[in-house]
Amino acid sequence: MRAYATAHLAFPLPEGHPFPLYKYRGVAEALKGLLPILPAPEVPKEALLLAHRPEYVEKLFAKGLSREESLRLGLPYSPALLRRALHAAGGTLAAALDALEWGLGLNLAGGTHHAFPDRAEGYSLFNDVAVAVAWLRREGFSGRVLVLDLDAHQGNGTAVFFQGDPSVYTLSLHGARNYPLKKERSDLDVGLPDGTGDEAYLLALEGALEWAAAFRPEFVFYNAGVDVLQGDRFGRLALSLVGVRRRDLRVFRFVKALGVPLVVVMGGGYNRDPHLTVAAHAETYRLALSSLA
Repeated sequence: MRAYATAHLAFPLPEGHPFPLYKYRGVAEALKGLLPILPAPEVPKEALLLAHRPEYVEKLFAKGLSREESLRLGLPYSPALLRRALHAAGGTLAAALDALEWGLGLNLAGGTHHAFPDRAEGYSLFNDVAVAVAWLRREGFSGRVLVLDLDAHQGNGTAVFFQGDPSVYTLSLHGARNYPLKKERSDLDVGLPDGTGDEAYLLALEGALEWAAAFRPEFVFYNAGVDVLQGDRFGRLALSLVGVRRRDLRVFRFVKALGVPLVVVMGGGYNRDPHLTVAAHAETYRLALSSLA
């Protein structure tokens, strides 16, 4: 078993910018010694072209983003930003191939679920899960795929990628009044009120997993965002560390009962306490290993 990381990659940010670059190195450090952690490989351009619109991909490689497009993304465009996004998506693709071989794949990055086929949004340049699914399809995997998105924000880009695709079930459990303001339609959207705590969250998750089980998935991608924690700058939910642990354990029991491959991607986490963000993310990966490896 191994994990992929973008800890070796960074990009310039304005002073005080809220993007948590620190957590990618922090989680890799926290897991060191538990399993091999490899630099995430760069995703092949041909994989991007299987999922994203060719004109969008070519524009990124040739010109990057305009100022307006960078504002929508929430990050200043730079070649270093593009390079890191390529490796983050490559980590999810490599983890998906590991999952097919060993049952579990881990990317200590990814979960960039706000990227649309033709544009960047919400810190998301490429939709890593959509790219990985497209590559698996090209390589001959034809099974039913569940995208289980438990980030605090709706996976709007992911929903658009798979609308009308009966072989992929998109499930998003998120803050109803949170970003994005305009929600897209997933196969199952569960919007939660601001301040939702452990018990109400876990009850909603239980019902959502019942719907997901009826789909009979044969491969699962889990966006394990920890922006659901109380104190997150953008999450607006109120789970405790114990609540996040219970969430993750429930997901891993669900996947174990299915007996299907699982990929875990990091998703969001912007807690006012950086140590809490790192600790919560690292615990998700430890639980995945102890539950499924």
